[in-house]
Amino acid sequence: MKNSHLGGGGLPRPAVHVETLLLAGAVFLMVAGNGPFWRALLAGRSLAEPATWGFAAAVFCAFTAFYVAVAALFSTRMTVRPLLALLFIVTASASYYMERYSVYMDRAMVANVLATQYKEARELISVAMAAHVLAFGILPAALLWWPRLKDRSWGRAAAVRTAWIAGGIVIGVASLLLVFADFSSLMRNHKEIRHLLTPGNVVASLAGNVWGRAKRPNQPKIQVGADARPGAGWEQRRPRLFVVVIGETARAQNFSLNGYARDTNPELARRGVINFSRATACGTSTEVSLPCMFSPFGRAQYDEEKILTHESLLHVLARAGVQVLWRDNQSGCKAVCAGLPEQQLDHEKVPALCSDGQCLDEILVEGMDGVLKDAKGNLFVVMHQLGSHGPAYFKRYPPALARFKPACETEELRRCTAAEIVNAYDNSLLYTDFFLGRVIDFLDKAQRTHDTAMLYVSDHGESLGEGGLYLHGMPYAIAPDTQKHVPFVVWMSPAFRQGAGVDETCMRGRSAQPVSHDNLFHTMIGVMDVRTSAYDARMDIFAGCRPATGAR
Repeated sequence: MKNSHLGGGGLPRPAVHVETLLLAGAVFLMVAGNGPFWRALLAGRSLAEPATWGFAAAVFCAFTAFYVAVAALFSTRMTVRPLLALLFIVTASASYYMERYSVYMDRAMVANVLATQYKEARELISVAMAAHVLAFGILPAALLWWPRLKDRSWGRAAAVRTAWIAGGIVIGVASLLLVFADFSSLMRNHKEIRHLLTPGNVVASLAGNVWGRAKRPNQPKIQVGADARPGAGWEQRRPRLFVVVIGETARAQNFSLNGYARDTNPELARRGVINFSRATACGTSTEVSLPCMFSPFGRAQYDEEKILTHESLLHVLARAGVQVLWRDNQSGCKAVCAGLPEQQLDHEKVPALCSDGQCLDEILVEGMDGVLKDAKGNLFVVMHQLGSHGPAYFKRYPPALARFKPACETEELRRCTAAEIVNAYDNSLLYTDFFLGRVIDFLDKAQRTHDTAMLYVSDHGESLGEGGLYLHGMPYAIAPDTQKHVPFVVWMSPAFRQGAGVDETCMRGRSAQPVSHDNLFHTMIGVMDVRTSAYDARMDIFAGCRPATGAR
């Protein structure tokens, strides 16, 4: 008869209590899933000094004890193994991307993960990622079912569990107290380190997002600019067509308009655009920047709750009688266009532009003749690009624009040289330049019936390996300039300049001044000639270069 205490290979199965399994699991998580945390914690310390090892040991004991205490609240003989298995897999997945791309798992990053579509997510899944999760997540999780779990009476189990929870808290606090001055100083000066402690960072950020959403149930947004109305004489003027192109992951440092050595903007350069070279993004991720730039609150008064619960620029324009339309080739408008016309174009069936479940950005121009034909009065269109969304930069442009070679042609950026990554990225910017040229050509033709203009600004920048950082989404306070400095370009037709009274020479003279996403809301209110108390002329980049139009 087979011994029930033996494994399939004849090895005896150890018998452990739930608490012992929790302790082993916590130790494993701290050792195997927190490389970035330990490197950041011990940066600048000499491993030859006993004080460094004492500091590391105290922090290790503290967070191991805290993990045990928290997990013990939710663990029984039935739940402990599924709980630890989930934490192992989550930690392995998070640590892979933290190791490979030097990202921080803060609330904004987790929000990005939650909002990621399948077609975006599959570009991040690689053989290396699967191997890492298998080795550090799935296999350790499977081993949780090897030991047998000892049973206790209900009363004794409750008493022991309470003792473990209390003991974990006491040991955790006592361990930190031993190094409190050192540890507290580090946390005050480098708060971002807490976003590297896995899986606590993921769990806390996930809870923060869920709790934040709970405060914002599906109900009407709070009005902004309730008094919005058209300016005097709208009916007597030619209608205006303004297109705002929201770029994706374009960093200003790689725009030749900003002095980059490579010619990544030949189309924009020959069309005489006005380039604002000192533009700053509101965030380092689409989830943060997109709602922020269309909000009146912006980065200067950043309040996520207010931004997400209030109406956007589009609602104010629509209230004043402007026809608005959101055209998207990415992951949607992030509620910026809630309740307003929206066209999701990333799954269109246009063979020349679309394949493998995604479309090139030129799809955003397709059909615009029909949109213009059906327009009544002033029209405001937002085009949301796929742009340079990484890490698959090589998928963002057609072969005809693969000018910079050799280019990285894999999502696993660390398999490519730094030059190959930059080549692929620059090719994607070259295609954005080509696409913007097509938008301007369309607007140029539309002058027959409308005063036309375009503003292009990216949602955030990108890291291409500088300092070991890749992609974007770093906490704003410590994010490098490459993730916050974005291109900001304006094109105006002669008809628009004349109709809106914009002095082009004046605009070019101001193009070296700092601008940001915060300017978008007020600038668009101004150029579309909407009167509302929500408008602030000081934030309107056109205001100083056109005749005063009276109180708005």
